[in-house]
This record gives sequence, C-alpha cells and structure tokens, in this order.
Amino acid sequence: MLIAGFPAGAWGTNCYLVAPAAGEECVIIDPGHQAAQGVEDAVRKHRLKPVAVVLTHGHIDHVASVVPVCGAHDVPAWIHPEDRYMMTDPEKALGLSVGQQLMGDLTVGEPDDVKELSDGAVLELAGMEFSVAHAPGHTKGSVTFRMPEQADIPPVFFSGDLLFAGSIGRTDLPGGDHAEILRSLARVCLPLDDSTVVLSGHGPQTTIGRERATNPFLREVAAGLGDGVRAAPRRGM
Repeated sequence: MLIAGFPAGAWGTNCYLVAPAAGEECVIIDPGHQAAQGVEDAVRKHRLKPVAVVLTHGHIDHVASVVPVCGAHDVPAWIHPEDRYMMTDPEKALGLSVGQQLMGDLTVGEPDDVKELSDGAVLELAGMEFSVAHAPGHTKGSVTFRMPEQADIPPVFFSGDLLFAGSIGRTDLPGGDHAEILRSLARVCLPLDDSTVVLSGHGPQTTIGRERATNPFLREVAAGLGDGVRAAPRRGM
C-alpha cells in the first residue's frame, strides 16, 4: 500500500493520498488550505489516478481545496451530512470571519458531485476498503476512516481532528462539544488494536498503543474518568 502525506496551508493540515501501489488509482483525504499543488505533485510523482476525495470533517483547513481537486480529476467528494454546509459557508462553521489576509485565495463551494457519509458505512474505493465511523465532538459531522490489516501492514486509522499524537481536537468552535468528543474517543478509538497506525489531521504519525499509554485524554477515557481532563491544546481549526 502507498500512503503519500504532506502538511498544507496555514494550519499544516495533513492531506493524504492512498493507493494500493504506485501507478494505480488513489483516494485523497482532506485536501485543505493550499493543498491542490501538493496533490498534483504527489499524483505525478507516484503516477496515480484519483477516484474520490473523502473528508474527515468540514472545517476550511480540511476542505479548502476540494473544489479544484475534484474538478481537476472529475471525482466526487464524500462528507458527513452534518458538516456539508461548511463547504459553502465556512465562516458560519468557525464563528468568525476567515479573512483573506489569513486564508489567501480561497474557492468556497461544493464540487459538482457530493456524496454523504454515514456511520458504519464501508467505502470500496480504488480497490481498497475504508470503514467509516461517525465521531462527533470536534464538529457535529466529524468522521474517521479505518483500513484493515493487510498481510504485513498493520491497520491504518485516519483520525481527522478526533485524535492527535498526545492530544485531541479542539471543541471551542461551533458544533464542538468536549463531552461528546470524549464519548467518540471511547467508542471509536479504544476498541482499536494497539498496532493501529494513526494518521491524524495535524501533527506526526502515532499508534493507538502509544496514545493509549501516553495521551492524557485517551488514558482518562479508558479509566472512565473522561471529565477529569478538560482542555485540549489547540491544533488546526
């Protein structure tokens, strides 16, 4: 399996291209702010053919390049229905004015083909399987994508802004809810095998085992004391 990832834009949002191997079809995850050129560079480098864009949630730092990327490759975008409005109204999603000085050139809107994600769905794209889990708390429509273990490759978990190395997503923006994100951590993350590789929306790669042992939020949730940890260090948007 090939996973090509890079941080993009003002918030260093991780964008991923996932394919069975170089020279094959691929899925693009979270083409955010200023990610379009990075996507094209990776497509050329690895000789990939995009077939879909999938989005962990609707914040502009994760979806800002969805229109140009989908348009360039004539592919659909998948997003949870509760976050779909954010593609056309990012300021409402943030509760503040985005501002062109901060965001730079921005194409707001939906691509031509939008498909909606649901909890428990299994997407079969580019010859690969992505299991969808609705994981609200950072936003109402946050989701994660899990790929099963393959031969000598451990399971891969695209956590979006639910779980980071050492932290979790912020919950102080519209639609955020601290208690809800703790419930999502318990339901979605705790059952995963320790070997599961976590590729998050911001920051470095980690594993479920490492986070179970060291992440204060996941440790508190596992101990049934989730309300004891209140504020996450802020990453992204």
